[in-house]
Amino acid sequence: MEPIAEPPADCALCPRLAAYRATQRIENPSWFNAPVPTFGDSGARLVIVGLAPGLKGANRTGRAFTGDGSGTMLFDVLADHGLARGGYGHDADDGLRLDGTVIVNAVRCVPPANRPTPAEVRACRPFLAGPLNGAPAPRVIVALGRIAHDATLAALGETPARFRFAHGAEHRPEGSIPIDSYHCSRYNQNTGRLTYKMLWSIFEKAIRYASESPFQSPENIGNSAPKARERT
Repeated sequence: MEPIAEPPADCALCPRLAAYRATQRIENPSWFNAPVPTFGDSGARLVIVGLAPGLKGANRTGRAFTGDGSGTMLFDVLADHGLARGGYGHDADDGLRLDGTVIVNAVRCVPPANRPTPAEVRACRPFLAGPLNGAPAPRVIVALGRIAHDATLAALGETPARFRFAHGAEHRPEGSIPIDSYHCSRYNQNTGRLTYKMLWSIFEKAIRYASESPFQSPENIGNSAPKARERT
């Protein structure tokens, strides 16, 4: 499938997701309720791939990993590594800015019960391949969870079954360095499956690989002007 940067606001490729979106627009008209766009530094070699928008998170706010517990850990780790500036305020207007990294979900629309079907992941593949192909090679990719791992490798033209998912595992398909991590969901945090130190170490490794060539880019997607306040 041809890589495409962003899906249309009324994307109809997945009937179930489109119907769920339409229901949310009626029940919660002030929410974003659309495919969530890519967020961050468009020229970065470090790409973070998540699963899908959370109902009361990115589907509500319109920014990846924003509005629920998963973003708190992720953006704190990114800030500690110098990849995020400004304070994370659980809102797309909080002034948070990413430098040297970009975030995109494997599935752009919120799925019922946070579970996209395999067909929906496949249908959204062009919108993952777009940002992946737009990153300068060799690109470094942090895949958050098994579905993101499989979707990433498929979008790179690989057979996911050839690359076993495991936290901290590295893979070397041509032109890319995917690194696996458990997803930073609230469930994984509460059960201890993923700790702050574990996620911090994943990004320490990713930055080391990505810094082999210039890591900053002046062009940013979806970044608002940072506010003058420190991260808490």
